[in-house]
Amino acid sequence: MNREVLFAQTLEQLRKLAREQGNCVSEEQVRDAFASLDLNHDQLQLVFDYLVKHNVGIGQPPDVEDQLSDRERDYLQDYFNELSGIPARSQGEIEALTISAMAGEEAARQSLTEVYLQNVADIAKLYAGQGVLLEDLIGEGNVALALGIGMLGSLEGPEEAPGMLMRLVMDAMEEHIRVNASNERTDRKIARKVNKVADKARELAEDLQRKVTPEELARETGISLYGIREAMRMSGNTIEDIENAEDEL
Repeated sequence: MNREVLFAQTLEQLRKLAREQGNCVSEEQVRDAFASLDLNHDQLQLVFDYLVKHNVGIGQPPDVEDQLSDRERDYLQDYFNELSGIPARSQGEIEALTISAMAGEEAARQSLTEVYLQNVADIAKLYAGQGVLLEDLIGEGNVALALGIGMLGSLEGPEEAPGMLMRLVMDAMEEHIRVNASNERTDRKIARKVNKVADKARELAEDLQRKVTPEELARETGISLYGIREAMRMSGNTIEDIENAEDEL
């Protein structure tokens, strides 16, 4: 297997192990996981730094409260205040609700969803500081929770429910973070393309003392005409040194 692929898979396995252990792994677990890759000290340190950056504690759980902004703390306080009206349930009551929910009873499903709402918020705190809004994480988690409650009928016993539901919640939050990061990379790529075309257009416009046409810019810079028009489209035709159809109206 390709070394880079194995490294990425091992890192993902470590993150999954961490979330099963309260978002924490030991140094020994990290070293054992990467033993076959024979990483040097500096490379292992990069792994530790990556895990810490993604709120995985090394040796002990991270202090998730430190990752929260004042706005997020206020949001959480309001959120928990709203949940305070939900009656507390004993373990026996939760198990009974789970059995009823597994049988398809709608009232039990609703009550069981309420039982786990605070768990969703607590899990969201583990993913704070990763470039997404806490309320969005909670929203994604709550949707996953509701879907999971509807899937309880596939379980063999009620004892499987908490693990399944929380895995679905975590998967939803991690997917939201992944998609957000992908979108940010796309946005940066678009910005670089637009800025490159805009810079070249400005240089040529200064030489010609007028706005330039896309065709002139392509001929003088070597940037493809398609690339120039695509950059113009991405910018909403706001590259001021390039003539476009709207200029001629």
